[in-house]
Amino acid sequence: MKLKFCGAAREVTGSCYLLQTKKAKIIVDCGMFQGSDFNEGKNHDSFPFEPKAVDAVLVTHAHLDHIGRIPKLVKEGFAGKIFLTGATVEFARLIWDDAYGIMVENNEKYGTPILFDSSDIANAAAMCQSVKYGEVVEAAPGVSAIWKDAGHIFGSAFIEVRVENKLIVFSGDIGNENVPILKDTESLSAGADLLLCESTYGDRIHEDIDTRRNVILDAVKHGVERGGTIMVPSFSLERTQELLYELNLLSEHDKVLPNIPIYLDSPLAIDATKVYGKFPEYYDEEAARLHLVGDNFLEFPNLTATHTREESKKINKIRGAKLIIAGSGMMNGGRIVHHAFRYLSDPASTLLIVGYQSEGTLGRRLYEGASKVKIFGETIYVKCKIEAIGALSAHGDQKKLLKWAGEGKPKKVFCVHGEPHAATELAHRLKDNFGIEALLPEYGEEVEV
Repeated sequence: MKLKFCGAAREVTGSCYLLQTKKAKIIVDCGMFQGSDFNEGKNHDSFPFEPKAVDAVLVTHAHLDHIGRIPKLVKEGFAGKIFLTGATVEFARLIWDDAYGIMVENNEKYGTPILFDSSDIANAAAMCQSVKYGEVVEAAPGVSAIWKDAGHIFGSAFIEVRVENKLIVFSGDIGNENVPILKDTESLSAGADLLLCESTYGDRIHEDIDTRRNVILDAVKHGVERGGTIMVPSFSLERTQELLYELNLLSEHDKVLPNIPIYLDSPLAIDATKVYGKFPEYYDEEAARLHLVGDNFLEFPNLTATHTREESKKINKIRGAKLIIAGSGMMNGGRIVHHAFRYLSDPASTLLIVGYQSEGTLGRRLYEGASKVKIFGETIYVKCKIEAIGALSAHGDQKKLLKWAGEGKPKKVFCVHGEPHAATELAHRLKDNFGIEALLPEYGEEVEV
């Protein structure tokens, strides 16, 4: 049996792994690479395998860097089944349609290529088969898989695959501690032969989770005191909903949120938020309690959803302090770029970074303190305040990853989905703390399992 690393090896995006057994070929995730451009050049490279020969795709969760190239896979001949949780099925179509819309817009403006079309999306959606947490699925001859709650985003999972008397675990992305709405990450089955473990924050410790709400409140208050626009580039799945949940509590329950207009300026996030009501069985105890008493924890006074472009443009006419939540999360596309173009040079405004910023993205350059950036071909001087909140990350930090992987005591670990320094740090600590063999794979590397 062979395992090939076809993405997210020594980098954070493009997750894709090929498991080849005696009887079948299985792909786990097939995500887009994300960099300075929304539709990064590597996405157009040929797959390092033959799509027609793949029997099934197993999906951990619906973020673009885990599912974004599935329509391309279909376009190039994949005709098998795609297995994913119920919420991920719903999200996938939204994510693919949104990505296609951005690619078409960029093609019209800049002539950039389009990765797939609407017919490929429709075909991919038709191949999707919903699975439940804890359900054992025969994904292909001789290959059984079980999805367990990863606590990363709504419907996210790590996948335990049993084949040829071996247990191989694909972590997907492991969630942060004690996040709103979601249940805690399930335990890893003991003694796995091999674990592919994400390492996005393998070299960092997040702020204390208990202070999350105060950190958000302080950031908003400081932004209001400055009198400008508070921009929050946010991933449309989970990060946005988590932020809305906290703002709801600060507004309706604690009644301490400043009285300013708040805009959810992301069609994808608006549509994705509706999916949450369809799967209350995914809620944690507190979210379930609020749901049962009729409290819509994703809505509150002063929140306006701006779905259309016309509604979005009206935000610019609102004077004084305001808060805008918009995608994309890494600022490499979407409406947040338009707001950045307008407000980055305003000393009274604030950019609040609440998620991971991949190498090469606008968000990463701003996070690292760039004094000027190029947007729409123009040089923008950065004069607004830049602030980052790690406690709002949807990824577990080094402490969480070590606890999760260490308690399961896998025989061998490949640290994936992380930049080299982060992955190396996590690998060293897995070896030092638990005596686990931990390695960093190269892109295209193939290993015997």
